[in-house]
Amino acid sequence: MQSGSLYRLIEEAASGHASQPAFRHKQDGRWVELTWAEALDAIRGVARSLIAIGVRRGDRVCILGRTRLEWVLCDFATVSCGGVTVGIYPSNLAADCAYIVNHADAEVVIVENAEQLEKIRQVRRDLPRLRHVVIVDGPADPAAGVLDWGAFLRLGATTPEAERVRRGAELGPDDLASLVYTSGTTGVPKGAMITHGNLVFASWSAGQSLDFSAHFETLLFLPLAHVFARLMIYCCVRAALTTTFAEDVSTVAGDLQAVRPHFIASVPRVYEKIYDRVLTSASRASASRRWLFHWAVGVGREASACRQAKRPLPLSLRLRQAVAQRLVLRKVQAAFGGRLVWAVSGAAPLNKAIAEFFDACGVVILEGIGMTENSSFSHVNRYDNNRFGTVGQLGPGIEQRIAEDGELLTRGPNTMRGYYKDEAATREAIDPDGWLHTGDVAQVDPDGFVRITDRKKDLIITAGGKNVAPQRIERVLRTSPYISQAVAYGDRRKFITALVTLDPEHIRTWARGNGLAAASPEQLATDPRVRELVAREIEERNRELASFETVKRFHILPQDLSIEAGELTPTLKIRRRAVYEKYRTELDALYVE
Repeated sequence: MQSGSLYRLIEEAASGHASQPAFRHKQDGRWVELTWAEALDAIRGVARSLIAIGVRRGDRVCILGRTRLEWVLCDFATVSCGGVTVGIYPSNLAADCAYIVNHADAEVVIVENAEQLEKIRQVRRDLPRLRHVVIVDGPADPAAGVLDWGAFLRLGATTPEAERVRRGAELGPDDLASLVYTSGTTGVPKGAMITHGNLVFASWSAGQSLDFSAHFETLLFLPLAHVFARLMIYCCVRAALTTTFAEDVSTVAGDLQAVRPHFIASVPRVYEKIYDRVLTSASRASASRRWLFHWAVGVGREASACRQAKRPLPLSLRLRQAVAQRLVLRKVQAAFGGRLVWAVSGAAPLNKAIAEFFDACGVVILEGIGMTENSSFSHVNRYDNNRFGTVGQLGPGIEQRIAEDGELLTRGPNTMRGYYKDEAATREAIDPDGWLHTGDVAQVDPDGFVRITDRKKDLIITAGGKNVAPQRIERVLRTSPYISQAVAYGDRRKFITALVTLDPEHIRTWARGNGLAAASPEQLATDPRVRELVAREIEERNRELASFETVKRFHILPQDLSIEAGELTPTLKIRRRAVYEKYRTELDALYVE
């Protein structure tokens, strides 16, 4: 772990692997590669341009756009000249963008395209410190102070290379690298101050925990405004692995087929959708093919159980697994490209049943955990030591303990400096001994595997005094093919209720077979036959829950919860307070006798 800064990470990768591919992206319909030498040269050019427009040491540079090559180039360029990267989600509304730009005291905003530029235009008068706007895909607008990408890069010729070199050489582990605004489930976002040392250490610790073999490639589609995605970039740079950028979130399924990555990092929702698609396809097959599918998965489960117990596979099982692999399981693996060695799941809990299913099919999903405040990494399962239903063991160099109230505390070089302009929140998050209070209620088994049982602030306490984890209930309900989303409710109430949304694909298929093909989403949500279907699905899943956790009543919403409506965070976590307030009437009605 020699690198003192993120810039040194990429310099080291380029010095040892200059001609090897660093990044790949789609351009004019074809995949284009940048070698490590080319990537470093591009980063240096962007850094000189940032210096040319007046970016000084410690200045904030906001990047507003989706995950793409230019985002990463701008990030490394910003930190290499002493600046501080501030990511903004492309899903953020104009008012959200204004808050972050102002709170971060940013003077430069780099926007992806006209759509993102329009958000800045809408709030331009409310951004008194903003001096420069650069657009990557789109024309300049001199009257509005907007530089196009080409003109911006040409400005770099006015900056002496010696100035850029000087700035890069001055960087150390204690220098601020990024302000990462936590999406949060309540209130306004807080800006976590993440240093070069935090991120360099986290990339080392994660790299020691995961298998980053020299020939591996990955497909990246997570939002780079989230530190999880950027940590994966830094891990790949440290190991000099090729990162391919998905063309768009909507093209991930096709990009997986084209890129055929060896590993990916994702949030649980992606795995849930693929799981759902695989089971739906199997359910629509002929009786003989359905039997074959379930037989093959059963064989896979036997093999998985042996691996979990670290027992060798008996010869008869090896033979059956070879047949199952050839006839069925490789088709499941093909959904991920066909050569996936492992996948990481983070940012939210993964349903244990889904992890077990994919492991049986030969797709190893390693659940881990991290948060913005600890540079997105503290624990992860290992490829050769994976325990379902846990977030794995600590990364090297990190400490943990369980507080008296069950909260998981972590400490290490990955812990943020604090929240920008919020000393009170910093003191609440990090105690005087340096322990970060994660907000997760956890249990640690004798082997060091951590099981998260709930979020401390999200606990539902029923009128009977029972502590209920809403996430557990929601994960169980979402295993129904007809339920897309679920929000459990019942704090201080006599029993648990839920808001649910319908899965569009499956409910439409069901509707066509039940004479409701012409019904609108609103009509389906209130139709008695649909309610009866959902009631059966919930009743079946209630069997997996303790009696005090079971959902007694529910309300069907006509559409999915969304980021745009303020119901989900950009990482698709439920904003509980916002949802409860928005649907207060519907929730109260569930408790009317």
